[in-house]
Amino acid sequence: MRKAPANVSFLRPKIGSISLCILISSYILVFCNNTFWQKATDYLGSGTRPLWALYLGMLSLSVAVVTPFSTKYLIKPFLIFLVVVAAVTSHFTDSFGVVLDSDMIRNAMETTPAEAQHLITPEFIVHVAIFGVVPSLIIAWTKVDHRPFMRKVFCNLLAILTSLAIFSICGVTYSREYTAAVRERRDITKSFNPVTPIVSTARYFLNANKEASIVVQPVGADAKVAPAEPPINKPRVTVIVAGETARAENFSLGGYQRETNPRLRAENVIYFPNTTSCGTATATSIPCMFSRFTRSDFSHSKAAANETLVDVLAHAGIDVAWFDNNTGSKGVADRINYVDLANSKDPRFCEQGECLDEVLLAKLDNWLDHVKGDSVIVLHQLGSHGPAYYLRYPEHRGKFFPDCRTSELGKCSSVEIVNAYDNSILYTDYFIATVIDHLKARSGKMAAGLIYMSDHGESLGEKGLYLHGTPYMFAPTQQTHVPFLTWFDEDFAKSMDLDTACLRKEATVPTSHDNLFHSVLGMMNVTTSVYEKRLDVFAGCRSRNS
Repeated sequence: MRKAPANVSFLRPKIGSISLCILISSYILVFCNNTFWQKATDYLGSGTRPLWALYLGMLSLSVAVVTPFSTKYLIKPFLIFLVVVAAVTSHFTDSFGVVLDSDMIRNAMETTPAEAQHLITPEFIVHVAIFGVVPSLIIAWTKVDHRPFMRKVFCNLLAILTSLAIFSICGVTYSREYTAAVRERRDITKSFNPVTPIVSTARYFLNANKEASIVVQPVGADAKVAPAEPPINKPRVTVIVAGETARAENFSLGGYQRETNPRLRAENVIYFPNTTSCGTATATSIPCMFSRFTRSDFSHSKAAANETLVDVLAHAGIDVAWFDNNTGSKGVADRINYVDLANSKDPRFCEQGECLDEVLLAKLDNWLDHVKGDSVIVLHQLGSHGPAYYLRYPEHRGKFFPDCRTSELGKCSSVEIVNAYDNSILYTDYFIATVIDHLKARSGKMAAGLIYMSDHGESLGEKGLYLHGTPYMFAPTQQTHVPFLTWFDEDFAKSMDLDTACLRKEATVPTSHDNLFHSVLGMMNVTTSVYEKRLDVFAGCRSRNS
């Protein structure tokens, strides 16, 4: 019997290094950039000359960028890396309409395994296998034909210069159309894959490295609590509920046609219907909300370098605590009493590595029972965080059905998605109202107030967008218009000289995350040099000038 030839290399396809770069660039451009081409086609028109020139120009640019890496031991790992990144990114971009900019990368890096598991779905695995793994195996199997060194340098340089020339010609020829497109639709360039996620990730790690060496500077070290007028002979307690992914558009307190806030409406809370967020993701909004910086002045490096609202309250001698059922305080509560409840094992509220927000209520009672002086507690909700909205509420507390019972939103109708989301808002209504009930039950022992503000909103399919994290400059209002409300018992309102009837009238003026820092200081009668009266939503309805 004849033995099979030891050398089976003749079975492997053979291709030149530049040809492979062109082929893989074309593959990524066509198969992993559906969102980019859809947006470009919507603006430039289908089959138009500017669109075809854009295809040619972007391919030429891609080849020019990839070709320098076409050396013998680098080309395959580099191309496989690009293909895998493009496959992963294209799933989230095409399925949810998200843009993987630096803020989204930050959000991803700071998420929990429990949150991440809702995004690693069978649909995701199949997509990555088809568009990432299979092409990678083909690249690994293919034999690359490399020219001698000097000839390779010459050919690569020629390929790069030719590609850049083609790119320039295409860009100059239709510069007017492309410039107008970028001005009108800035999200087009942000959707280009895998350039955006790679650049954004590099930028995130560079900034994170710089932030790691920052020394936190004290803020409001001169803070003091002014005595209540008239005197209140019991502790004053404020509960701050930091909401998650609640959008104002689905709050019936703000006019939504469905009754998603029945309990809060009965509590006669004061609702601020025109409130905008500082960011579109938790990793940005939470630090911004609790910082003294306005959205226009805020940056992650500034937040890292300065103490926060809870620190100023602590400087004033107020007992401060933070109970978390989310992905952490993002550095806000690093210097105060912090309790992580997201990893609790309480079988009443927790399963699959996540807990319902009622786990916060169970701990709140004990904290309230031990209040001895003026105190503030932050309850950081899991709220309406997607895509697994159905896990954010116990089924018996939902009333909008059928609801989407999976994290793979593509398997649900838009009606089912909205039903699940509205049920999560309904549960938040129950949660906040129950906190108020706990405060009312202790009215003889404390004067109590509550302030609720969501960190950002959520897209539920409008304009093809889902979830959140869209860059702020072109984020839809569904992600930036957030609910904001307050509640006070009679003694607490008196202690801050607050005319609640006046506040109810003033609540229609535009408000934002910029107001939280100064409004809470106003609620607690804290005087400090960092307090700004113009940003305190209560200041106009108080007889006292803080």
